[in-house]
Amino acid sequence: MGAWVRFCLAVSLSAGGAAAADWEQARNLYDRTEFEESLKVLKAIPEKDARAYGLMGQNYFMVGEYKKATEALEKAVAAEPNNSDYAMWLGRTHGRRAETASPFSVMGHASKARQYFERAVALDPRNIEALNDLLEFYLEAPGFLGGGMERAKATVAQISRINLAEGQWAQSKIDEKRKEPGSAEAHLRRALELAPLQVGRLLDLARFLSKQGRYQEAEENFARAEAIAPENAKLLYVRADVYIKSNRNLDVAKDLLRRYLSSNITPEDPPKSSARKLLQQIEGS
Repeated sequence: MGAWVRFCLAVSLSAGGAAAADWEQARNLYDRTEFEESLKVLKAIPEKDARAYGLMGQNYFMVGEYKKATEALEKAVAAEPNNSDYAMWLGRTHGRRAETASPFSVMGHASKARQYFERAVALDPRNIEALNDLLEFYLEAPGFLGGGMERAKATVAQISRINLAEGQWAQSKIDEKRKEPGSAEAHLRRALELAPLQVGRLLDLARFLSKQGRYQEAEENFARAEAIAPENAKLLYVRADVYIKSNRNLDVAKDLLRRYLSSNITPEDPPKSSARKLLQQIEGS
């Protein structure tokens, strides 16, 4: 191997290592919900690969810049067309754009959201997040856009084959859509039996019970969740949100939201911007 070839190879490997290190730094910032800082690191990478574009898209999504998120994720999908997660995130961006688009472009974005969710599931049939996104689409979208109960039921069956507790939760969503609260509650309780230490299962049940006006039972589930994970940030947010929706314990809700805003959260938790909006809603009432 000639000296020039060795030099070029060394430079290439060095650049690749630097890009990988930058991506890891950006990912760590993303995990800490420092989305703008993560974007700065990613934008500075001279030769961006699918991972860089994918993470850029997720960051743009988290800060509400859905057009830029779409553009970045399209590049990620083009570079790695068989990546289920990139397809899922691109579906999410089109979903959000459909929610905020003009009447002339709603159908286009909604159709693309469904197509990318279905593609994500086809690429990885065990991608629970993509399956849940697809379920929500089927339940909420009208038939002419590809929604429908039969498709939702088939998706629930697929979820159940992967995770029984998640499948019970998914079935409860269908029951709620059908206005069958008794059956929905039974499935939520079964999900909790299958995963008794998962705080999310207790929060799902507490939300449901509060919507039914069964506040004492909801409080019992919040207390159980707090006993399992007293520092869980999502518990603070969900409890405050439930209080606000039922117009009770508003002073407690303020305190919970302030604690949430000072907590360390992850991208899986509700954004702090949502907590600020809830706090402003209480303080302005």
